[in-house]
Amino acid sequence: MVGVNGVNVDWRTLLEAEKSLDTGVYTKHDLLLVRGQGARVWDAEGHEYIDCVGGYGVANLGHANPEVVEAIKKQAETLLSMPQTLPTPTRGEFYRTLVSLLPPELNRVFPTNSGTEANEAAIKFAWAHTKRRKLVAAMRGFSGRTLGSLSVTWEPKYREPFMPLLGPVEFIPFNDVEALRKAVDEETAAVILEPVQGEGGVRPATREFLEAAREVTREKGALLILDEIQTGMGRTGRRFAFEHYGVLPDILTLAKALGGGVPIGVAVMREEVAKSMPKGGHGTTFGGNPLAMAAGVAALRYLERTRLWERAAELGPWFMEKLREIPSPKIREVRGLGLMVGLELKEKAAPYIERLEKEHRVLTLQAGPTVIRFLPPLVIEKADLERVVEAVRAVLTQ
Repeated sequence: MVGVNGVNVDWRTLLEAEKSLDTGVYTKHDLLLVRGQGARVWDAEGHEYIDCVGGYGVANLGHANPEVVEAIKKQAETLLSMPQTLPTPTRGEFYRTLVSLLPPELNRVFPTNSGTEANEAAIKFAWAHTKRRKLVAAMRGFSGRTLGSLSVTWEPKYREPFMPLLGPVEFIPFNDVEALRKAVDEETAAVILEPVQGEGGVRPATREFLEAAREVTREKGALLILDEIQTGMGRTGRRFAFEHYGVLPDILTLAKALGGGVPIGVAVMREEVAKSMPKGGHGTTFGGNPLAMAAGVAALRYLERTRLWERAAELGPWFMEKLREIPSPKIREVRGLGLMVGLELKEKAAPYIERLEKEHRVLTLQAGPTVIRFLPPLVIEKADLERVVEAVRAVLTQ
């Protein structure tokens, strides 16, 4: 039995309700998760799992982070909703806290409810600023599934059922400097790139590629948008992944872990880009709501106080090296940055992801057909990562 609003209900009934009444867009697991703490979650039968899904990168600060929980409680008791035309203390504090952690050139914030909305906003601001429409994105890149951000998402299975999308969009091979330079021209509004491709297989950008993106966009009068929806908030071993490369974007998009578990997103940009958008040219009812802003302030302060990116910088390389030591001919490559790690196999990854869950109670996710992706909360203990390595070893060698 599990409790829902004070009523005890058989958990199997609730699991069946979710699976039968859902649209069917997602493939559902056969477990009902009821609680999380740090890097672990528990199902309705009390089984404990090590969570290397991390909410697809939302749970960087750990499940039920106490400082975020307290901030949510306090804000819920005072003010839950207020549109952006009416300022609130929490919104101002969130803006001030966020921009204090970024280079001074990135000093204008547009809040949204999610990462895909942040990328939608970034595209519109780029169009407004440049008066152009062409976009350049990378093969295997993923920027969301709403119609605008889907236009710069590579995966054909996501795009093709909804064509035509925004255009023109030119996709280039990731890390191909020559192709990038050829694609960006006087018609280009923006280049949008992930510093580390997540959905596309956990593939870090090279320094040369991002430096070339910065150089060619300046030459051609286009904007550089860096999508850090998944790589931000300490995930890669720095506060933000662009810090690894010394490349400053015109627009930076963030979401996922930014709210400590509460839905949130932002597009942060240079002042002159922000001023290009006409009054009322973009908007969002819930973006910047007080609850999300309070959670965001708590999340940013916790990240800064604990310096979790340093933990990711230490544990990530160690974890990847341990995975590389697994003596399995099924492994093609282990790659990543910080605690954003991909293990590429020479065969389909899904059966091994299922075995990790069912046989070892380790939750992981895919990044393309052959890649097992690990996005554990950055608070994870080394001992838990050792258990993850042993679980991976078991399913790949037995």
